[in-house]
Amino acid sequence: MRYATKLILYDLVSNVYQTLKQTWDELISPGQLFEIKTEMIRGVPTRAYALAPPSLADVWVNSAGHGGKEYLIYGKERYTYSQAHEIVASVANWLQSNGVTPGERVAIAMRNYPEWMLAYWATVSIGAVVVGMNSWWVADEMKYGLNDSKPKILICDEERLQCFSQIRTEFEFVKLVSVRVPHDEYVEATPWLEILEFGGELPKVSIDPEDEACVFYTSGTTGRPKGAQLTHRGCTNNIFNIAFANAVQPAALSRLRGVESTSSDSPPPVCALIATPLFHVTANNCVAQATTLAGGKIIHMHKWDPAEALDLIEKERVTAFSAVPLMTREILSHPDFKKRDTSSLATMGGGGAAMQPDLVHKVAEEADGAQPTTGYGMTETCGIISAVSSVFFRDKAASVGPAMPTFEIKCVNDKGESLPAGETGELWVRGAPVIKGYLNREDATAETITDGWLHTGDIVYLDEDGFIYLVDRAKDMVLRGGENVYCAEVENALFSHSEVIECIAFSVPDERLGEVVGAAIYMSEGSNSKASELREHCGNLLATYKIPQYIWFVDEPLPKNANGKFMKRAVKEKLDIENAA
Repeated sequence: MRYATKLILYDLVSNVYQTLKQTWDELISPGQLFEIKTEMIRGVPTRAYALAPPSLADVWVNSAGHGGKEYLIYGKERYTYSQAHEIVASVANWLQSNGVTPGERVAIAMRNYPEWMLAYWATVSIGAVVVGMNSWWVADEMKYGLNDSKPKILICDEERLQCFSQIRTEFEFVKLVSVRVPHDEYVEATPWLEILEFGGELPKVSIDPEDEACVFYTSGTTGRPKGAQLTHRGCTNNIFNIAFANAVQPAALSRLRGVESTSSDSPPPVCALIATPLFHVTANNCVAQATTLAGGKIIHMHKWDPAEALDLIEKERVTAFSAVPLMTREILSHPDFKKRDTSSLATMGGGGAAMQPDLVHKVAEEADGAQPTTGYGMTETCGIISAVSSVFFRDKAASVGPAMPTFEIKCVNDKGESLPAGETGELWVRGAPVIKGYLNREDATAETITDGWLHTGDIVYLDEDGFIYLVDRAKDMVLRGGENVYCAEVENALFSHSEVIECIAFSVPDERLGEVVGAAIYMSEGSNSKASELREHCGNLLATYKIPQYIWFVDEPLPKNANGKFMKRAVKEKLDIENAA
């Protein structure tokens, strides 16, 4: 039976979610792998996994047991776990020899080369802090990040080294390492290959679970980005959340079918395709780190290309494709999709943005048996908050699943008062993965985190089974004549039209109503659909006041940031209301 089979076919609809809860409670009970305990963290009682590794250094050290298994793949380059451990030890010793001590920072600015993760593991293994620099940053943005984080070492590929050369004179305190640079004509730097000759065993360093592991910057589409301070405990608990999500729902399905799990039912070794940047928690924490713990294989891409992704899925027998929904949509809609062997895929979906319900069903129906899956989270939670997959996702396609065991959650009104199931408000979460705060931003930290509760800024409601439904970001809401219109709902309706490839919804000022709904849409090649037809389509799905009053048809794909999210502000600034349909 395919995972995409509707729940009703089990003839157990009445108790399917009770079964999920029962399985859930058993997996987190005392003595089990996913046992949950309450710890005092930063003065607040906090949920955490009892058996999660204390630090990322422990995660890396334990991965040595995978030995000769393949680990990192990039083009024709292939690294085993043993080879990776030799490199990481050499880099770690070089960092120490250059004065990097626990708590000091090492910035990484490069594409998704294998060196990214190797440098990451070397840094966190000696108790130093990784600064993940956005590889799309221009010189001024890089200048801001360096001034904010003040790293002792900056590891750059050729493009980022060239960018840094424009501001080099302002950062004499930073020692440079060049990766994949054939010559250092831009600025003097220590070549990566020279560091690999340093050798030695991995240093042993004492690391507290609450020590900083890395600083990842928020996307920064609305002003200067904030440096989120992720802890070792937060990262390792997120890895366990990923593992739990991959265990609990299949276990519940087996119980529903009356089938006991056996060793023969074990999934194939994890082979994950990295499609989003490693300076973000989606690729780093949720894919790379989780795959490393599982002893799996990580496939790197130079840049996103759906044709290349299909080739790699077939060639490397990729089991997990996790990316932003747009990338999943591009895979499924690629003209070669049905021509390629994608049967190895066990899961297909991702995070970074909510999957539209139509896409959930497309994966289930078209992806050759792969389960639709998604994880909802934030940089500020070191990764996922909730997750859902398989038939549970198809049954509740508009949801992002239940909160993971490490989290307490509540949906609150503008006074911070908890709301009952079904009512819409802001999601607050508390648990071990919540960040310490924002680097050098005590004001932003105090505003965002109160008594351990992270104010996500996401507008949600909870159903009777505890599943979270994302309505929108609080700042991405259209207030039309006193009625709230959540942009994600409008976008979901537009995406369900067969000729809509990309779209964004947003507010447009209106003298009478204050704000009305606008939408920028990129249609499929050869489409003759008119704005009136799209409005009629939306009218079948949405209340009248939610239908876009202004529609712009754009001639090329919408701009996206490095995380694959649409840049709404950049689009809006280029649109003239006189040109709207």
